[in-house]
Amino acid sequence: MELILKEDVIGLGFKNDIVNVKSGYGRNYLIPQGKAVIASPSAKKILAENLKQQAHKLAAIKAAAEEKAAALAGVALTIAAKVSTTGQLYGSVTNMTIADELAKLGKEVDRKIIVLKDIKKVGDYVAVVRFHKEVSAEIPVKVVAEGAPAEEEVTAAATVEAEVPAVEEAPVAEEAEAPVAE
Repeated sequence: MELILKEDVIGLGFKNDIVNVKSGYGRNYLIPQGKAVIASPSAKKILAENLKQQAHKLAAIKAAAEEKAAALAGVALTIAAKVSTTGQLYGSVTNMTIADELAKLGKEVDRKIIVLKDIKKVGDYVAVVRFHKEVSAEIPVKVVAEGAPAEEEVTAAATVEAEVPAVEEAPVAEEAEAPVAE
């Protein structure tokens, strides 16, 4: 069944896209919720005319999305999580966790536009933030064990140890063991 989306539907498409879905999904969910209309020839003509009239408005929306994506350029997240001895996380890092970390940095992003598989192990990952159908930003995410020293701290400690000369300990004279009188 061919439908025209009236609003963005996560995992399906963006507003004014023409999509093919199963008829049950279209008739029982998308159309009654007001998220789509049937893509008849007359509806397609109306859509084409509306897009032509709104071209400048759509360009402004895309420009705003590009500004948001540029604001996230260079942002890298490090998330500390509780980890088992095998490197498995207790729980997982989700798009909601990423949105919370970005909010701490002063970057407000809706969690629904963050595309990320649930992270269940320690390591490096990439989260994609989709601001517009043509504009997205990639954010590197590093998941580390909670309480583990960060790499900078470890390298700083190693350089400090290298700078401090090793002090040789004087041999301690061993005391002769005297028999204990009972």
